[in-house]
Amino acid sequence: MPDADTVELTFTSVYRHKVDEKRRVPIPYRWRPKTSVEYTLMLFLEQDIGNYLRVLPPAQWLKLLEEIKGMPSDHEQKPILQRIVGRDSTEVKLDSAGRLMIPDIMAEAADIKGEAVLAGNLGHFELWSPTRHALLEEKDKAERLNVLKRVRAL
Repeated sequence: MPDADTVELTFTSVYRHKVDEKRRVPIPYRWRPKTSVEYTLMLFLEQDIGNYLRVLPPAQWLKLLEEIKGMPSDHEQKPILQRIVGRDSTEVKLDSAGRLMIPDIMAEAADIKGEAVLAGNLGHFELWSPTRHALLEEKDKAERLNVLKRVRAL
């Protein structure tokens, strides 16, 4: 059986936490790694809803970088993707109280102020404004049954 420190975290469930005046949001205890790691915070766009933040653990970040690196050099979208990922991401660490600080520009772009919804997405987690997350829930609700039917194990 693998050592608990080497197993990748799985991010499940949804939490709602206050965001303090320094834009720090507490991360659920079970989502915190046993050792200090650098997460990558990325600005993403959900069509028809708006921006949100993805929080990638190191393994997910490296996987994304490898995927970009593996694109052919003459692929017309590679330089655009590199600019977007480079511009719209930053490294963050949890502080000693298990809080993640959201940079001003990212908090503003994702409309996160006062409160944030932390949503598990298995290999990473997301930070949403409560309003945008409610819109996402409505959007997902419409497809829930069709999506779940595709998973054989269910």
